Amino acid sequence: MKRTVLLCAAGLALLLFAGCAQSESQMGYIGAEAAKQKALEAASLTAAEVSFRSTDMGTRNGLDYYQICFEAHGQSYQYDVDALTGVVISAQGPDTSANQPDPPQPTAPQEPEASPTPSPSPAPAVTRAPATTQPSKAGSEPRAYIGEEEAMRVALAHAGLTAEQASLIRSKLDFDDGRWVYDVEFFTPNHEEYDYEIDAYTGAVISYDFDAEYDPHHQSGAGTITVEQARQMVLARVPGATDADIREFETDYDDGALKYEGKLIYNGMEYEFEIDAYSGLVREWSAEPLYD
Repeated sequence: MKRTVLLCAAGLALLLFAGCAQSESQMGYIGAEAAKQKALEAASLTAAEVSFRSTDMGTRNGLDYYQICFEAHGQSYQYDVDALTGVVISAQGPDTSANQPDPPQPTAPQEPEASPTPSPSPAPAVTRAPATTQPSKAGSEPRAYIGEEEAMRVALAHAGLTAEQASLIRSKLDFDDGRWVYDVEFFTPNHEEYDYEIDAYTGAVISYDFDAEYDPHHQSGAGTITVEQARQMVLARVPGATDADIREFETDYDDGALKYEGKLIYNGMEYEFEIDAYSGLVREWSAEPLYD
């Protein structure tokens, strides 16, 4: 009877272990063994030098991580390793700093084309966010963040602006919808507010929007633009899109001001717009992935 119970318990343990391993694989986790290796590399130790005490899963700021505890040469170590990327997000032990920021930020190598000259006025000088080398999954080549300065450059170039034309530029690294992005925000002299979401690894523009401050003087002595003119303005902003891609379009009044607003869907992106019917000014525009 006792032998049967032991066999059942062992079988159940194997099933649970297999289920956990399958769950980790399905979620894209690097796995406990890979996390151990990352901790050893960070500590500059080999498996032969250490004695592992525990490997547990934890969650920090909505992100899952492996907590690796081990001993080596009479010293205790604890490393927290991001379960998806393999990045060491915290380290405790000899010659390590506890409670490192998430994600870690070592000094970034300067790109060849980067200029040492500080950003000209009125845009404030902004220190480049250090790039972090990290793999997306076990066995992949390391990738580095592009840095805050590059993210700002990409956003300004996409908006057709220079640093001199923008002010109050802000850029910060953020984890949103399962990926690392830079949130970039800036203003133009015309009080237009731009918000961009830039992929932290590739520099691709994921989504963006801007709002133009409404000026009632735009109405003075001006006639309204037609519906057709407004639709063509929208299509001109999305190369390749046709009139059939405008899924919503309506005429509305906002505090007595006539406006056109609607939605366009093209090439996996969803665009929403609001156009001042008197001046043709695009007061609001946003673009984001349709199936994100």
